[in-house]
Amino acid sequence: MRENVYYIEASDNENDEVLCEKLQSLIQAEDLLGFVADKDIAAVKTHFGESPDLGFARPLYLKMLGREIQARGGAPFLTETSTLYKGNRDNAIKHIAHAQAQGFDFAATGMPIIMADGLFGDEEYDVPINGKFYKSVHVAALLAKCNALVALSHFTGHLAAGFGATLKNLGMGCASRKGKMEQHSTSKPKINKKKCTGCGVCADWCPQDAISVDDGQAAIDAEKCIGCGECLAMCRFDAVKYNWGATYEDLQKKIVEHAWGVHSLLRGKSLYINLLTRISKDCDCMGHSFKKIVPDIGIVISRDPVAVDAASLDLVEKRAGKTIQQLAYDIPYRVQLEYAKELKFGSPDYTLINV
Repeated sequence: MRENVYYIEASDNENDEVLCEKLQSLIQAEDLLGFVADKDIAAVKTHFGESPDLGFARPLYLKMLGREIQARGGAPFLTETSTLYKGNRDNAIKHIAHAQAQGFDFAATGMPIIMADGLFGDEEYDVPINGKFYKSVHVAALLAKCNALVALSHFTGHLAAGFGATLKNLGMGCASRKGKMEQHSTSKPKINKKKCTGCGVCADWCPQDAISVDDGQAAIDAEKCIGCGECLAMCRFDAVKYNWGATYEDLQKKIVEHAWGVHSLLRGKSLYINLLTRISKDCDCMGHSFKKIVPDIGIVISRDPVAVDAASLDLVEKRAGKTIQQLAYDIPYRVQLEYAKELKFGSPDYTLINV
C-alpha cells in the first residue's frame, strides 16, 4: 500500500516563520491532526539539540503544533528522553535545564516539558512486538499513557545509522535507558594505537567509564562498552575505529524494532514531521560546529513513519545529486527502510503530494 506523504518545498535558507505558516496551513487544510480528540493527552516528541548553532527544529514549530492540538481539545506536552552519554541531557533535571537554555521554555513553546522516561531514564514500558531481535521492546513509560503522538524530527546524517529522522527519533529517542543500551550493544569500537595521543577526551565522554588511559594510550574495556559511538564522535585524531559492516546493519534493525513498538502504542493517533533544513553530516546530539551538507529542501509529513523517512531520504539525495553515503558516512543506510518493509511495519512506498 502506498502511503500519502506531503511535501512543502522550501528555498535554501527560507525563513522559519514562513515555513511554519505553510505547515500550519497544511495541517488545517488536510486535517492532519484530526485524530486528536477532546481531552486527549498528546506527546510532542522532538530533539533540543546539543548546542545552539545546530539544525534542530526551532521552538516556533512546536508552539504552532501545541496550539493546533489545543484547538482540537487536546492537552499537549513537550517530551524527550535521557541520553546514555555524559553531557547536558543525561538526566531529566539537566535535560530540561538544557532545553530551556536552548530556547524551549514555556513562553516559547506554550507547552510544559515532561520527560517520558522519568528522572534517570529508567522508567519504561515493555511493548510486545514480533521482531527478529526482540519479542518486546523497552520504551519510555509515559508514552504508553498518552492518547496521541506528534514527532517533529530533524533529518541529518548519522555516524551509526547512516541517517537519522523519524525512525531514529522514535526508536532511539523514545526508548528507555535499557532500550538504548540494547540497541547500542550491537558493535564495539577499537583504538588505533598509532593515532591515539592519550588526551583522555574519549574517556571523559564515555557514558559507561569503559575507557582508561594508561602510558599515553587509551584502552576500551569491551565488557563495559555499549557501542554508543561517543568516543568516535569526540576523538579529534581519528584514533577510534568501528567495523561499519553487518554490526551497524543490526543496529539499524534494532532501532526499527523499537520504533515499531512506539508506533504500535499509538497507531492511528500519530503524525510524523521531518524538517529537511540545516541538514548536517552529524546528528543534533553532537557538539560539533554546524556545516550544511545540502541546500535546504523543505518539510515532509505523513502518518506513516517509514514512508516519511523514505520520502525524506529520496528528496535529500535528489537535491544533493549524491547518496547519503557520499554526503555523510560510508555505511549501509537503507537498511532501516528495507527492514521496516520486511517486518510489515509501515511502508517505504509512498505517494508524494507537493503542497
